[in-house]
Amino acid sequence: MKNVKKTDILVSIFCAIVFCLSFSVLNAQEIPKAQYPVLTTSAGQSTDVETLNIIAEEAGIGYDYCDVPTVEMLNDGVGMGGRESADTGFHVEIQTDLAKYPNGTPYKTIMFAIGASLKGMGASGLTIEDEEKRLKEVIDHCKKNDIFIVAVHVGGVSKRGAPGGDNERMIDTIAPFADYIIVAKDSNKDGRFTTIAKENNIPLTEVEYALSVVDIMKQMFE
Repeated sequence: MKNVKKTDILVSIFCAIVFCLSFSVLNAQEIPKAQYPVLTTSAGQSTDVETLNIIAEEAGIGYDYCDVPTVEMLNDGVGMGGRESADTGFHVEIQTDLAKYPNGTPYKTIMFAIGASLKGMGASGLTIEDEEKRLKEVIDHCKKNDIFIVAVHVGGVSKRGAPGGDNERMIDTIAPFADYIIVAKDSNKDGRFTTIAKENNIPLTEVEYALSVVDIMKQMFE
């Protein structure tokens, strides 16, 4: 997936939301607490991870970002072992407060932006099967090492699809194994995330608008 950038389009969208809409949390259990350091990433290589990163920055959360982290990279902790972005196929951004969490500090939280993009996966040299395999390995590593998993789906109906489709496969790969799910109302019209949360005893927060997640993240990391 291409490198994360704060495009004028995204900024305009968020500004419009700020000035024209009131934010609301529609359905929430108690918001669980998460710990630093934080890694953000994509499940499916869609541009929704750009939205997630902007939300984190608006919430004042320092984070590391990688589009395709492996278990080996997670083991390297903060700074991802000094890896740098490549022209294609791998991108990394280090925004963690290194004074508090020096390079090599183990990650305590990973936030996944769920949403599949064939273009994004192609740019990273991945098939949907490759992405599923990588994500399952990352999830398994998180479970074994007590890394808190946050599943975020704010892409709305455009990042849903028919059963068995790429977007739904990404949901199946991440959401049932999350420690916390944050979902936009438009992403949960069929109640699928509500069902997943109930079946797996996962706290879930449903929001009206994506930028409502800013306050949720502030509470998570306060």
